[in-house]
Amino acid sequence: MEDIAITLSAVEKRFKHKQVIAPLSLEVPTGQLIGLLGPSGCGKTTLIKMIMGMLKPDQGSIHVFNYTVPHKQLLMDIGYMAQSDALYTDLTGAENINLFAKLYGLSKTERINRVQYAANLVHLTGDLNEKVMNYSGGMKRRLSLAIALIQNPKLLILDEPTVGIDPVLKKEIWQELIRLKDQEHKTILVTTHAMDEAERCDQLAMLRGGQIIAQGTPQELKTCYGAKDFDEVFLKAGGDII
Repeated sequence: MEDIAITLSAVEKRFKHKQVIAPLSLEVPTGQLIGLLGPSGCGKTTLIKMIMGMLKPDQGSIHVFNYTVPHKQLLMDIGYMAQSDALYTDLTGAENINLFAKLYGLSKTERINRVQYAANLVHLTGDLNEKVMNYSGGMKRRLSLAIALIQNPKLLILDEPTVGIDPVLKKEIWQELIRLKDQEHKTILVTTHAMDEAERCDQLAMLRGGQIIAQGTPQELKTCYGAKDFDEVFLKAGGDII
């Protein structure tokens, strides 16, 4: 039986009187690239924050690598890229990356190697000495992705990682995500509403109103609903247009 990286069991979340996540269960196998697909406001980011331990579910339980969330060990095991960039704008790109590398306790040699790898991946090597306040929106997204990779985590959780990034770099980032999954056996959970990104995932979970309305491989979903694309799958599964 496949090992499971993430287990969500009957998880619920409300904000005041609004139910954002209905009773929801999901298993994410290790070594797979899983996409959470759905429109804005469907609960993707809330779900991600609960998996990270940033929000506490009102009901249900969450386990990551057999640890009950939140757990200190998971800080080293998870690389997280939020939808909003959490960067120190008065520092340079290099200072931001090194700060997080030190927080993770990486040695000087490890920091040098990981900073170089992450900066090269997101094409920021030539801009690392610039202050982040001078970065464009796309550059900030790329820096956030570099930071998510800095400690070489077993699990990557990426919330809309390629928003604002040009198509060429977007393609290269997805190639690297697939390499990390195939060659380094990383588990990757990505939220997206982009159809081309959904096609690249091993499995998809489609969300509407805080519920999973369809789940399976991209081909399974299109075959099951007799659909030519994921907009059509989503509509036929009971959702609104993405």
